Amino acid sequence: MSEAHVAAIARELSLRPQQVQAAARLLGEGATVPFIARYRKEATGTLDEVALARVRDRLEQLGELDARRTTILESLTERGLLTDELRARISAAATMTLLEDVYLPYRPKRRTRAMIAREKGLEPLAKRLFEQGNADPEAEARVFVDAQKGVTDVEEALQGARDIVAEWVSEDAPTRAAMRDLYWARGVVRSKVVRGKDVEGAKYRDYFDKSEPLRSAPSHRVLAILRGEEEGFLKVAIAPPEEEAYRLLEGRFVRGRGGSSEHVRMAAHESYDRLLGPSVESETRAAAKGRADDVAIGVFSENLRQLLMAPPLGAKRVLAVDPGFRTGCKVVCLDEQGKLLCEVVIYPHPPSARVEEASRAVATLLEKHRIEFVAVGNGTAGRETEAFLRDVVGKIPIVMVNESGASIYSASDVAREEFPDHDLTVRGAVSIGRRLADPLAELVKLDPKSIGVGQYQHDVDQGKLKRALDDVVMSCVNGVGVEVNTASRQLLAYVSGLGPQLAANIVKLRDEKGPFRSRRDLLEVPRLGPKAFEQAAGFLRIRGGTEPLDASAVHPESYGVVARMAKDAGCSVLDLMGREEARTRIQPERYVTDTVGLPTLQDILLELGKPGRDPREQFEAVTFAEGISRIEDLKPGLVLTGVVTNVAAFGAFVDVGVHQDGLVHVSQLADRFVRDAHQVVKVGQKVAVTVLEVDLARKRISLSMKQRKP
Repeated sequence: MSEAHVAAIARELSLRPQQVQAAARLLGEGATVPFIARYRKEATGTLDEVALARVRDRLEQLGELDARRTTILESLTERGLLTDELRARISAAATMTLLEDVYLPYRPKRRTRAMIAREKGLEPLAKRLFEQGNADPEAEARVFVDAQKGVTDVEEALQGARDIVAEWVSEDAPTRAAMRDLYWARGVVRSKVVRGKDVEGAKYRDYFDKSEPLRSAPSHRVLAILRGEEEGFLKVAIAPPEEEAYRLLEGRFVRGRGGSSEHVRMAAHESYDRLLGPSVESETRAAAKGRADDVAIGVFSENLRQLLMAPPLGAKRVLAVDPGFRTGCKVVCLDEQGKLLCEVVIYPHPPSARVEEASRAVATLLEKHRIEFVAVGNGTAGRETEAFLRDVVGKIPIVMVNESGASIYSASDVAREEFPDHDLTVRGAVSIGRRLADPLAELVKLDPKSIGVGQYQHDVDQGKLKRALDDVVMSCVNGVGVEVNTASRQLLAYVSGLGPQLAANIVKLRDEKGPFRSRRDLLEVPRLGPKAFEQAAGFLRIRGGTEPLDASAVHPESYGVVARMAKDAGCSVLDLMGREEARTRIQPERYVTDTVGLPTLQDILLELGKPGRDPREQFEAVTFAEGISRIEDLKPGLVLTGVVTNVAAFGAFVDVGVHQDGLVHVSQLADRFVRDAHQVVKVGQKVAVTVLEVDLARKRISLSMKQRKP
C-alpha cells in the first residue's frame, strides 16, 4: 500500500499513519478484524473493531480507485489520447468522482448532438463564440452554412455551435464539482403520485405531493420515496432552484453582454437543462441513496448486534411451542444442550378446542422431562397459547419468543440436515426453544436479513449490507467465544480464521473421535494449519480439558507468560485463575517484551479473573399483560409492558403482546430530546409504554415511553 494511501486514511479517520500501516499489513496477511482487535493491540495502537473495519473498507475503496485509474490510463494510451498533463490530472484524482470527471471528455460515448455538430465542421464556430469577442455571431455563422455538410442556414450553424459549447460546459470538471455542491446545498427532493396510482399506492400517500430540502431529508424518507418510485407509484425529482443553477453557470462561462456572450449564455442554459442537470441529478440521487443506505445499514447492524447479544437463558430444560389455531400447536421438549427429546401436537384452541386433552399432554411432558422453562412463539395464536399454558404449568416461567425467521430456518438446508425425519413445524418449535436458550447460537443459522430487525433492507446496497451484517455476526460470535465441543457447524463457521469448510471438518472429527481435549488437538483437523489456528484458537473454548487456559480467552501464544506469572506468584496456573489474592501480586510491567505489551497483559489478567465468562447480560423474562392479546383490546392511556423488536431512525417498534408491534416515535422515547433512538432503547429491551392511539383500519399502534403525561 502506498504512503499516500496510508496518509489519506490516517487523515480521514484521525489515526496515526503507523496504526494504519500496521492494520493494513495484518489485514494483508489474512488476519481478521476480531483477531487484530483482540490479540494485536500493540501493533495497531489498540484500534478497536470499528476503526479496523473502516481501515479495511477504505483500503478496498482505494484499491478499486487504483484499478479504475489503471483501466483509464490503458484506454487513453490505446487510443493515443494520453498526454503528460492528462496523466498528472488522472494520477492526482483523489476520489472516484473526480477521476471520472477528468476522464469524461475522453470517454467513448454514443453519438451526441455535439459530435454531430463537429462532423458538420462547426467546432471552429463554437470556439469563436466561446471566446466571446466583438464579432457578429450571425456573420461568423454564415461562413459555416454548407448544405452538403447538412448546415442549411445560420440558425442551424449557431445551434450546432451551442451544442458543442453545452457539452464543454457539461464536461468541465470544476463546473461539475460546483454543481454537485449546489445540488447538496440547495437541492430539493420532490415527489408526486403517478396519475391513476393514488389508490393502489395508498401506502405512499404521505409522499403524493411532498418536497423538502435534500440536505435535511432523513434517510428513511429518502429510501421510502425512492422505493415508491421504483414500484411505479411516485415521480421523484431532485434539483436546486433553476435560477440558481443558471446563475452558477453564467458566472463561470459568460463574459460581457455581446452577441457571442448571449449564445454562450443560451448554451449554458441548454447544458443544464439537457446534459449537466440530468447528469448531476443522477449522481446526487445515487449519492443520497448511498448515504441513506449507510444510515439504514448502520441501524440494521446495531439492531442485529443487540439481538444476537440478547441475554441467553442458558442450559435449561425447555418445553417449546410453535402455536397455531386450526393446525394445532407443535410442542417439543429440549434438554440442557438443546437436544430434541420428544414432540407432540396439541389442539387447545378452536376449531378443535380439545383443551383437557391438551392440558394432560403438557402436564405429562413437564413432569417426564423435568421442564424448567416454557418458550412460546409470538406469532399467530401466541398469546392465546400463553394464556392456555398459564393454567397448566404452575410456577414454571413462560417466555414469549420472537419467532421472526423461524419459518425460513424450518425450510432451510441447515434444518433439514439437523432434523431430516421431522416436518417444518417441529423444526420451528425447536428453533423457538433454542432461541430462548442461546439466541446467538441459533440465529447464526439464519441469513441475518430474515431475522426482521432492519428497515428497507431490500432497498439498500446488498453487497454493503452483507459485509456489514457478516461483520456484526463475526464480532458477536468471537466476542462471546465458542464451545468447540458443542457448537454447531454454522456457529463455528463465524469463528475468526475458520469459515464453513474448516467448521465442517471440526464437527466431522469431533463426531468421529469424540470431544477435543485441548486447543492443540485442533491442529489434527484436516486443512486447519498454523495460520488458521493462530486466528481461531483464542476464540474457541474447551472446558474440562487438559489445559485450564483453554477455557478462557487467553491465546495459546500467551500461555508461557501466564506460566511465568504463576511461577512468580508461587502457585499453579489454576490457582492463579481462581485466587484474586494471587493475581493482585502480579505486576504486568515486569512481563512486557518486544511482542507482548501492557494492553495484552492487562487483558490476560482480566481474563484470568473471569475465565470464559459470557459477556452477555443476565436473562430476564418478560410477561405481557393478561387479558390484552388483540389490537382491539388496546385503549389510549393503557400502560403496558413490552419488548423492543426493532429500532429505526424514526423510533422503536415494541411488541406489547397483540400480534402487531406498536411504534414509539423518536419524539416519544423520552422526556428529553432524542436524536438517535439507539441512545434510549435496544432490541430485546423490556420497556413500559403508554398507548397513545390505535388505528384499527391501518393496524397501527402509537405508543409513548415518556414518564410524564404525553
